[in-house]
Amino acid sequence: MASNLYHLLVEGRTVWLVVAWALVLALSRFATAAARARLRVPTLLLSLHVLTVVIVAATDGAGYDATTAAVAALAFELLALVGLAQVLVFWIALPRVGVSVPRIVVDVVTAIASLVALIAVSKRAGFPVTGLITTSAVLTAVLGFAMQDTLGNLMGGLALQMDSSVKVGDWIALGPGQPSGQVTEIRWRYTALETRSWETILVPNSMLMKGQVVVFGRRQGQPERVRRQIDFHVDFRTPPTDVLAVVRREVTQDPVPNMATEPAPQVLFLSVSDSYAVYCVRYWLEDLAIDDPTDSEVRVRVYFALLRAGLSLSIPAQTLFVTADTDERRDRKQREEHARRLAALARVDLLESLGPEERAGLADQLRHTPFARGEAVTHEGDHDEGLYILVRGDAGVRIGRGDAARDVARLSAGQFFGEMSLMTGEPRSATIVALTDLDCYLLDKQAFRELLRARPALADRVAEILAARREALASARDQVDEARSRRLETAKQDLLGRIRSFFSLDDKSGR
Repeated sequence: MASNLYHLLVEGRTVWLVVAWALVLALSRFATAAARARLRVPTLLLSLHVLTVVIVAATDGAGYDATTAAVAALAFELLALVGLAQVLVFWIALPRVGVSVPRIVVDVVTAIASLVALIAVSKRAGFPVTGLITTSAVLTAVLGFAMQDTLGNLMGGLALQMDSSVKVGDWIALGPGQPSGQVTEIRWRYTALETRSWETILVPNSMLMKGQVVVFGRRQGQPERVRRQIDFHVDFRTPPTDVLAVVRREVTQDPVPNMATEPAPQVLFLSVSDSYAVYCVRYWLEDLAIDDPTDSEVRVRVYFALLRAGLSLSIPAQTLFVTADTDERRDRKQREEHARRLAALARVDLLESLGPEERAGLADQLRHTPFARGEAVTHEGDHDEGLYILVRGDAGVRIGRGDAARDVARLSAGQFFGEMSLMTGEPRSATIVALTDLDCYLLDKQAFRELLRARPALADRVAEILAARREALASARDQVDEARSRRLETAKQDLLGRIRSFFSLDDKSGR
């Protein structure tokens, strides 16, 4: 047996095993703390191997049978070699080249290698391995039935690693509304989730396989993003376009850290409650671990952006109106509105020759028509009939459609448009788009019909103004020629005839 000890310590495997252990120990200094921790088991097995070799030598020298100790020495040797190989390959070499192997895969490979080593030791010791496997079939079935949950967790963990449905680093939740966490490990029995509250949730792998799992921020072919929504309330009397413009400018021109610029953040008008309007900022979060701090920063930005614009956040409130709705109050409000309408009509050059009573009659028939920024007031080619008087805001005049559309003029408060459709019934010759929020009054055909029937001579003045406007529009369309003055007169006569025909006026009564 002394020769066996010499073979193990001098000529053979023990010396090389110690050298391999020293080499792995030296390399582990350049690896992570986890790799150094993994060396504890191979070091223990190597120590047991050396100890059993000494025991074999002592037992053999005393004349006793050392077969059992020799088998143990071989088992410790092979298991230590498996442990060293695991640390060298999975914890030192592969991480150095940027390859990360899931923990459960490392454990399965190590378990299979250890099982092969033990079978080899059994064969060397003369144990009937084949017979043992055959006679233990019933025992294996009983153990399998008793450990079905454990086996389910094991197979679930392997399945998760194979199909990559859940990976280390993913943020997941076990269904909508359930606590969420980041996957840090997928082990034999469970998957570990670390929450933002510094809690660790251990989820059995079988639950992940059977139940619904929400994986946050994952979309095919897109970077990891998750959408967040921040609601805020503003007084319902504030124009929504003002609120949207202020907040949108704030979150797009100077994004909050950790807020993705693609997709771009959105600012939306959601609803109107009892005492306030509900808005929201929707943005996409880049770092899923920093959700609440980013939400807080967005709220701060919204608050100060609204303050700079002279707006403020609203809170639920109730207002009790105690003003008596008397006849005197109603009359005063009607007089104020009537005065605003008369002022709007006074700006329309088509109606400058009207007397006070005629303007008052038209004022009563005007209809208030507000528009939000971006809305089309009229569309080129439409056959609606009416004249719009701008009271507040700016509008753009656009001709052409699709890619050929271009802006040719800008209208502001005090101007009007739509007179051609009102006076002749012809389709709209341009599209009018609200560049800001608009307050308008609409004068329709029926109201003007009564006026022209009372004063047919007014049609001549209207035709003259319309002819000048048509020429201006023709200039915008690059249709001006040298006979401009002659065309003006021709257009005037043509329009005059069409106006009389459209309103069914007797031509003789106007002359």
